[in-house]
Amino acid sequence: MTLHLALEPVLSIIAGILILIMPRLLNYVIALYLIIIGVLALVR
Repeated sequence: MTLHLALEPVLSIIAGILILIMPRLLNYVIALYLIIIGVLALVR
């Protein structure tokens, strides 16, 4: 039995936790998330 995780949902969970812990990071977390998702979309 293998566990296969997609990267986008994991990044979303991490981003959500960071925003809950430190709300002032909201702009940076969203910007990094969008950049990473955009790069992943271009590479695939």
